[in-house]
Amino acid sequence: MNELDQKLTAIFDGKVLRKDLLHRIKKGTNVPTFVLEFLLARFCASDDQAEMDSGMEAVLASLQDNYVKPDEANAAQSKVATKGKHRFIDKVHVRYVEKEKRHWASLENFNSQRIAIGEKFYRDNDRLLEGGIWAEVTLAHNAIEEDDYAFYIEDLRPIQISRFDFDRYCEGRTQFTRDEWIAAILRTVGLEPTKLSKRVQMHFIARLAALVEPNYNYIELGPRGTGKSYFFSEFSPYATLISGGQATKSALFYNNARRKVGLVGFWDTVAFDEVGGIKVKDPDTIQIMKDFMANGRFSRGAEVIADASLSFVGNFDLSISQVVNSVEHDLFQPLPAEFDLAIMDRFAAYIPGWEMPKNSSEFLTSSYGFITDYLAEAFHYQFKHTNRYEEVSKRIQLGKSVEGRDEKGIKKTVCAFLKILHPTGSPTDEEFEEYVAYAVECRRRVKEQMNKRKPDDEFARIDLSFINAQEQEVIVYCPESKDAPATQQPLRRQLNDKLAPERDVETEAIQNQTGLTPDPVSVPANKVELTPSVEVPLVLPSELIERHFTIMYDDIGFSYESIMGPYLQGAKAVVIEDPYIRLQHQIQNFVRFCETVLRATTIKRICLITGYDDKTQLAEIAEKMEELKQSLLELDVELEVKLNPNIHDREIRIDNGWTIKIGRGLDFYQKPGGWFEVGANDMSLRKCLETKVDIFRT
Repeated sequence: MNELDQKLTAIFDGKVLRKDLLHRIKKGTNVPTFVLEFLLARFCASDDQAEMDSGMEAVLASLQDNYVKPDEANAAQSKVATKGKHRFIDKVHVRYVEKEKRHWASLENFNSQRIAIGEKFYRDNDRLLEGGIWAEVTLAHNAIEEDDYAFYIEDLRPIQISRFDFDRYCEGRTQFTRDEWIAAILRTVGLEPTKLSKRVQMHFIARLAALVEPNYNYIELGPRGTGKSYFFSEFSPYATLISGGQATKSALFYNNARRKVGLVGFWDTVAFDEVGGIKVKDPDTIQIMKDFMANGRFSRGAEVIADASLSFVGNFDLSISQVVNSVEHDLFQPLPAEFDLAIMDRFAAYIPGWEMPKNSSEFLTSSYGFITDYLAEAFHYQFKHTNRYEEVSKRIQLGKSVEGRDEKGIKKTVCAFLKILHPTGSPTDEEFEEYVAYAVECRRRVKEQMNKRKPDDEFARIDLSFINAQEQEVIVYCPESKDAPATQQPLRRQLNDKLAPERDVETEAIQNQTGLTPDPVSVPANKVELTPSVEVPLVLPSELIERHFTIMYDDIGFSYESIMGPYLQGAKAVVIEDPYIRLQHQIQNFVRFCETVLRATTIKRICLITGYDDKTQLAEIAEKMEELKQSLLELDVELEVKLNPNIHDREIRIDNGWTIKIGRGLDFYQKPGGWFEVGANDMSLRKCLETKVDIFRT
């Protein structure tokens, strides 16, 4: 063990574990990190290798016995019916069915929407009703034939530590330097800090801000595969991730019909993944979002006050250098059209996701870090019980260009850094100025984009600055745009282009070794006039791009047509591998898939490769497939069905070069509560199960 490992294990005994243990069991399971580490902490909280090896075996055995894979739901139900009861590790949801005037529970991978649950469980764990929680849940079989349910929840224990001592956490923090504490936090999320630059380390810390600071709104856009959504889907049980689909006001904010607060009332952080794909059909949703982002409250029949932070993450597929040098485009390009300047102005920070490294084993740590759930509890405690705003306000001095929302955003970012890195005590002047400079830069990035979009000078004061300990004003620039005239002095769009004055582009070339805050002494007294270079044409991506996203439990808005329809254009043949096209509803899903394929008009051949087991009724399947085959032949499309009992992976290969992988295959829809409810026939309105979707070129 290195020196930091020794300090962590000595000071936080029982609260840390070796992170390479997680890497060894993470692959091949769809269980969040905080759930796996909950088990690892139970069995592997030791520095003795023999005990850790034994604990790993216990964790794997627990997962094998208690975690249900999506394709094993029927076997799990049979196990409960046979044994009388069984304990599972799964995400549990509870919904209220108004016409029955009662609550029903469901497990994501148990495939039953009618599991009886006692009032105590959802009264003590209100997040069961809004997004669901991961838990150890004991399901029992109901043998009373007159009842309308087969299973009920006998016991439910949320997967999170039962007690958290914040004073003990703060006491432990005093034993570490600031940089050691940064390293400990980065190792907690699985990263090796020695492989990352100081600036990239700050970006990773900034990603955590929404988990500690209430009503904090930030955006991060960047390439795929940099872990933008990890902290909300894997790191904390107090955050929820919305992936694509529709962002409705009833789900997010308030359901008038049920008089019930939405997600913002139950979670510390609500994160929007693939923000560019958000569909907002009701203009009221945007207005309520503006009100909530501004002050944490909104009125919808009744005034609602909530603390949730909103995080917006998404992909950026354009060249950053071309965008900052373009007079037509800006770094908010991927956002949906409904996100106007008022929404953008409410972002406290814009993290430059293009500076983040791609996920790679090269950056993973094998050292010790906090048990994820322990650090998540520390952040949750500070989110609910600590306020550093007054402390920051007394200490910070900002320049004259910093306006109202700039000031609030900068201060809240600094507050978040203090909570994460200095839960007790205060940073040095040098450390404090480092946080202020970073916060100013991230807010300037927001303001620069708004200034490019606005036809007047409302957001023109982009030279945000702060006063350092030597009473010098430090103007902070964004490294990607400080030498880009199109961003520093954008050409104003006017109603009549002939009225536009001749453009006079001036910029200050400020050299800064850190790339973060320029030395004010080095700012020349006279501005240097630069001749604008020839604009490089902006290369837009092709219409079809690779996509990687997660469909969350209870999401709607996903049909086979919306996911894969555009990628079928021009194709002539499709091969689909899915081991579970056996049961009635699975075959019906395959028929819907074929109907989607037919809409592409050019496809002439479909090949299905599926599996079977001893219980599969092959004769029945063959009869149904023959019926489908004949109907397709009438439309001049050939269907070939191949059986392979060893098949496991699921993917759709299109002969135009695209491959589509859906974690659950075609079977990612929930069974409707009744066949006369919305979503029974229109699959875009049908609630989904959680699954990952990857669309890429091969």
